[in-house]
Amino acid sequence: MINSGFFKRLGWYLVGFSIGLVFLVFFVKKKSGETGIELCYFPNCRVLKDIRSKPISYANGLETRFSNDSILWHSFFKEGNIDFGSSDTKSEPCKTYLITNDKNRRISLKNCPDKAVVESLD
Repeated sequence: MINSGFFKRLGWYLVGFSIGLVFLVFFVKKKSGETGIELCYFPNCRVLKDIRSKPISYANGLETRFSNDSILWHSFFKEGNIDFGSSDTKSEPCKTYLITNDKNRRISLKNCPDKAVVESLD
């Protein structure tokens, strides 16, 4: 026969667990959806978020290409993959990143402390 104390402890555990779940769902929803805050933990996401937070300028007439094609912009700066092996992440003050989109197109970008400059589009 199972002790009635076990059911009492199990009940209190489930009450506390359910209250914790409610707070967790509320907190995560508030952080991600309503306030527009992204939770970036991986290096690729963190660098792309840093680039998007700065003014982006374009070299070699690329501004017209990116301003007319928002899908191209989105494919690089929201969903792009940074090739850290080919990028120069040690240079100061501007780091150079090579970003590839889903169609294997590639841009070279200098990420400076106050702005980001797109140098080339392959």
